[in-house]
Amino acid sequence: METVPGSIERKPGQGRPRATTATEDRYLSIIARRNRGATASQLSRDLYEANETRVSRVTVSKRLHETGLFARRPAVCVPLTSTNRRVRLEWCREHRDWSMDQWAIVLFTDESRFSLNTDSRRTFIWREPGTRYLPSNVREIDHYGGGGLMVWVGIMLDGRTPLHILERGVRYRDEILETYVRLFRGAVGPEFILMDDNARPHRALLVDEFLERERIFAGWIGQLDLQTSTL
Repeated sequence: METVPGSIERKPGQGRPRATTATEDRYLSIIARRNRGATASQLSRDLYEANETRVSRVTVSKRLHETGLFARRPAVCVPLTSTNRRVRLEWCREHRDWSMDQWAIVLFTDESRFSLNTDSRRTFIWREPGTRYLPSNVREIDHYGGGGLMVWVGIMLDGRTPLHILERGVRYRDEILETYVRLFRGAVGPEFILMDDNARPHRALLVDEFLERERIFAGWIGQLDLQTSTL
């Protein structure tokens, strides 16, 4: 074929050859999805151990980018399963027509742990764009260790409780139910409903015994319907 004057053509065999094969590219993508927290250097070593192909971490990153995987900070929250999402959506739809009087007797509560150490958040995972909150890309465990504080608060339609700091060793029944919830129940009356997050400590036997003794109904999203017919 005659070359047009002034044009540039790339002859076969020119340029730097590709360091990995298509099979090795697929291997990198698979192990990165299986271990999303692995660094590019670790993936490079895995490839060398599997196939004796030595590539740089930059090359690994480029190959993963080609398959849609990018290094991003993981979302830090409680991962929701498909069942969690379905139950919460159903609960919201079933209670969207509640009146102000019905919501006025409900106390929503939750607690959260705060680390006293600085979280540099330099940990990255491999994930595809638009998948930040998939369960596989969410981290809910503090990997930095050290001391921390547990705080608790409750909210109602017309106010909230004080922010309470739970010190190590205190119990949910003594510090929360006895100090705050029992008083709210006394102010609202027998129709009062306590909404917690159904954590394991909230379903302990000693907690159930206290709630039964004080005649406090405790529910959580997906279970409040048990009380709806009496309101």
